Amino acid sequence: DQLNYNLNVDFDGRKIVGDNPNDIKDTKYGNNNVVGPDAEEALHGTHVAGIVAQVRNNGKGGDGIANMVEIMTIRAVPNGDEYDKDIALGIRYAVDNGAKVINGSFGKYFSPQKEWVLEALKYAAEKDVLVIFAAGNDSKNLDVVNKYPSDSYNGAPEISNNVLLVGALNATYSSYMVAPFSNYGKKNVDVFAPGMQIYATVPNNKYKFLQGTSMASPNVAGVAALIRSYYPKLTAAQVKQIIIESGTPLKNTILVGEEQKKSSFSEISKSGKIVNAYNALIMASKM
Repeated sequence: DQLNYNLNVDFDGRKIVGDNPNDIKDTKYGNNNVVGPDAEEALHGTHVAGIVAQVRNNGKGGDGIANMVEIMTIRAVPNGDEYDKDIALGIRYAVDNGAKVINGSFGKYFSPQKEWVLEALKYAAEKDVLVIFAAGNDSKNLDVVNKYPSDSYNGAPEISNNVLLVGALNATYSSYMVAPFSNYGKKNVDVFAPGMQIYATVPNNKYKFLQGTSMASPNVAGVAALIRSYYPKLTAAQVKQIIIESGTPLKNTILVGEEQKKSSFSEISKSGKIVNAYNALIMASKM
């Protein structure tokens, strides 16, 4: 596969779907089969969706965070890095079809058409849609390294006030609370949420433990969905503010990254906090 596809400069993986990935106006491509040829390959997205909305109290698996939500399934990430065009159009499609919270459990470090995604995020902000992204799983400081997508690059101001970037917590309450793989950044990562040993749905009526900031992001998206379902008059910017300000502050010393450097939550994220659904709903009720 590496020789035939990844390293083959003549391979055109978009030809079969009729797409020119360098033309953002070329939108008539793809299909509505979100599962793909192998249901097992849809594991990642199914797990992410389950974290938000899997059936609660059914005695079969984990409980979803939110009850009163619907999942809009948009498959915009192929094997390998996602195309900027697909992400930009996927965001716009979700916005145009009624989404109030968008979860993006994906990311990369090279984005040739990042402006398309930035414009889509601005469009989501104009339409009052909250967008939540995973921070990434490479133990990187995102104040030093750009990770895409995001709402700010190279220290520039945020282009909108409707985007959250989420780091992953470990499954233990100690100095090892931050998952060793999680990206971080005082200027670019907003909050942390559980991202280790997360039990949720996978294809063929099964459940599985997975880990990653891909799991942390929907934990925050689920809290956002709770807030927006109970308090629909709150704006995306207000929900972002609530999630950041209502989190649980932690002042203990933590170990960060593969090298396990000593740090604190206030040094690795904007808020210095971990998401707290109960506190968020209490704060939302008072706004």
